[in-house]
Amino acid sequence: MSTQLEFDLVVLGGGSGGLAGAFRAAQHGARVALLEPNELGGTCVNVGCVPKKAMWLAADLAGRISLAAQLGFDVPASPRFDWREFIADRQRYIHGIHGSYRKRLDESGIVLLPSFGRLLDTNTVECAEGTCLRTKHVMVATGSSPRRPDVPGAELSWVSDDFFTLCEAPGRVALIGGGYIAVELAGVLQILGSRVDLFARGARLLSQADDELAAQLAENYRQQGIHISFDYRLAAIEQDGARLRLRDEAGVASDGYDVVISAVGRTANTSGIGLEDVGVALDAEGNIAVDDYQRTCVDHIVAVGDVTGKSTLTPVAIAAARRAMDRVFGGKAESKLDYRDIPAVVFAHPPLGGVGLTEAEAREQHGDDVHVYRTDFRPMLNALGDVPVRSLFKLVCVGDERRVVGIHLLGEAADEILQGFAVALKKGITLDDLHDTVAIHPTSAEELVLMR
Repeated sequence: MSTQLEFDLVVLGGGSGGLAGAFRAAQHGARVALLEPNELGGTCVNVGCVPKKAMWLAADLAGRISLAAQLGFDVPASPRFDWREFIADRQRYIHGIHGSYRKRLDESGIVLLPSFGRLLDTNTVECAEGTCLRTKHVMVATGSSPRRPDVPGAELSWVSDDFFTLCEAPGRVALIGGGYIAVELAGVLQILGSRVDLFARGARLLSQADDELAAQLAENYRQQGIHISFDYRLAAIEQDGARLRLRDEAGVASDGYDVVISAVGRTANTSGIGLEDVGVALDAEGNIAVDDYQRTCVDHIVAVGDVTGKSTLTPVAIAAARRAMDRVFGGKAESKLDYRDIPAVVFAHPPLGGVGLTEAEAREQHGDDVHVYRTDFRPMLNALGDVPVRSLFKLVCVGDERRVVGIHLLGEAADEILQGFAVALKKGITLDDLHDTVAIHPTSAEELVLMR
């Protein structure tokens, strides 16, 4: 006979959203169990945001060291990067995050079960070893997994998770995809010593970014040596001795590559957890369908994060989970996340970020009432080193009052600059408000208050 335990909330998944929900529910006095069969932190901490940003920082340092040599510093012509040593530091940092989570779970009285969980009914979760958890509420936060293209030989390619197993830069790399994962990995690998070719199915990079910034990013990448093929229709991946080749729908074979990385999207982790048995509905893309309050169609079951397919960003999962638990256990009946005007950054080289409407979205909604302001420049360091990579900042405004509805930045420190301006946009800032703000000179950020 299986053991049965009683809880107010059982959380499936110990990633960013699941942890945030568990902690917030516990703060409200709920008895919480969290099931996670793998490392705590999910994709973000283990094979996503955190190790990705670490590798981005390494590439950024490599670029600055190269630029320092051009500006008079006594730097070796080809400074050696000890990839393995850096990975040891990266993993030490990640292990510290794991330890911090475990400590917080203990302090919060949350029961951590290193197990896979499956819904037996709307109020019962069964662990892999047979323990049954009776619960008043369930939060599904099982995340998503990278997928490969549906072509012959797809199994020969890596996915983004595999990138983090690298201990040195591959010689030649093909990246399949034009989204943020492909763009980020392309920049890191090229700067750290690989020769990178990017094969995008669409006519541009980053379909959700502003058109002009995406075009400038592509040009910046070309300046850095990355070859980009647009409108590429992959038909197969083929083994050719020790190398791999891509073949397109016209039958044309590519050059040979040491590694092919597929970055063609992610699939929600919904299989095998009993959703179909209890009637939880999925949308057309296989994500858990939720309403504005993260509620599924089944009473007592909510879902947050990548498994819902809604704005699949770590801070979104965290914010949605906290608000859902404030509603369920904190007495805030109307608590929900506002999914409008969420800032996001792609850690390209340089980074690209945006908040609010793109120019195309604004014109679709507001027509001729849209006013666009832009500035195209080289940051001082690039100008000093005569580096051709450019920045492009853009404001999208509407109405006679020039209310700012979109801020889009491509350039050095765009990731850091955007956060504060995102607050301003959320509060309804106008172009006059920006003009009334004294610039900090000389910076890239000052361009946002000087545009006319």
